[in-house]
Amino acid sequence: MRQLRANGLDIINLGIGSPDLAPSPQTIQATVTALHDEKNHGYASYRSSPELRKALADWYQGLYGVTLDDRGEILPLLGSKEGIHYISMAFLNPGDTVLVPNPGYPTYASTATLSGANVRYYDLTDTNDWFPNFEEIERSDLSNCKMMWVNYPHMPTGKKANQELFRRLVAFGKKHGILICHDNPYGLVLNQETPISIFSEDPEKEICLELNSFSKAFNMAGWRIGMVAGSKEVIDCIAQVKSNVDSGMFLPIQIGAIAALKNSDEWHAQRNATYAARRNVVWQMFDHLGFEYSREACGLFVWGKAPDHIRNIPEYLDRLLLEAHVFFVPGEVFGSNGARYVRSSLCASVQVLDEALARIVHWKGTPS
Repeated sequence: MRQLRANGLDIINLGIGSPDLAPSPQTIQATVTALHDEKNHGYASYRSSPELRKALADWYQGLYGVTLDDRGEILPLLGSKEGIHYISMAFLNPGDTVLVPNPGYPTYASTATLSGANVRYYDLTDTNDWFPNFEEIERSDLSNCKMMWVNYPHMPTGKKANQELFRRLVAFGKKHGILICHDNPYGLVLNQETPISIFSEDPEKEICLELNSFSKAFNMAGWRIGMVAGSKEVIDCIAQVKSNVDSGMFLPIQIGAIAALKNSDEWHAQRNATYAARRNVVWQMFDHLGFEYSREACGLFVWGKAPDHIRNIPEYLDRLLLEAHVFFVPGEVFGSNGARYVRSSLCASVQVLDEALARIVHWKGTPS
């Protein structure tokens, strides 16, 4: 794409999920005000301010009905991606095994590898509604398995969890002594149901931890704000790693995050209305290309299954890029179970997406 753009071509990149919308005005104003206070420019606490932890605990109580002790069960992070690495560093030794979803977020596997652990992929397929097949997993050797990554609403498929899935995950973790790590950044994006936390089935945080993020739900991807919650014992271990990597989150950003947590329901509804309008255009693109997709999925992406007559998905997408100048991500980037799929981001305006749709409609590679 860089080369094509360097040659003067207008490429529409629907690959990356980087929100193009702004945070709420109150978030920006609170941050700007805090920037003018000279007391806010020194090192911050490794565990962030008590005020931010309290605001996160209140948010979890109000949104999920989950009680978190802000004194020891919450650790704000410089983005949840960094948190994934801290967790792996804290709990994995060389030779340990980690269960990672296929398809799934590639960072789960890469951080495990950096820690010297062995990655064992477990299958997520449309035939099992993108949920883990616990019977299949339990037929494998779990004797040295220390951790399992799960992510619902799921990226890239957009599949939402339900209480039965979380019940089974908690029971599986307790049975085998496996830490269940739930990555939960998409629950507020295009989700028509009440968001749920895995702690609804593990209120004492015996076997689970949960990551959350400001990137998608609050349009604050570049601000790098996330969190991890779990038992005090687990959080203390992660904080020990974190304190040797960074020197705390900039205090004005923390103050902005506190303001963001108070965004109104109307603000969240407007963000979702914007994404819904964009998703409608992506659905039209996929309809024209003959891709199958779920209208029940949520999150910042649309996951589409290519028709059988398209045998080589990456080659097909290369043709789409080179000839129509529109880019989708091949699903195999997220694992072998994504080989028949493509993913489109919703992080482009309706005007840009309309242009992409027009190019696809006129593309000679599309079906008649």
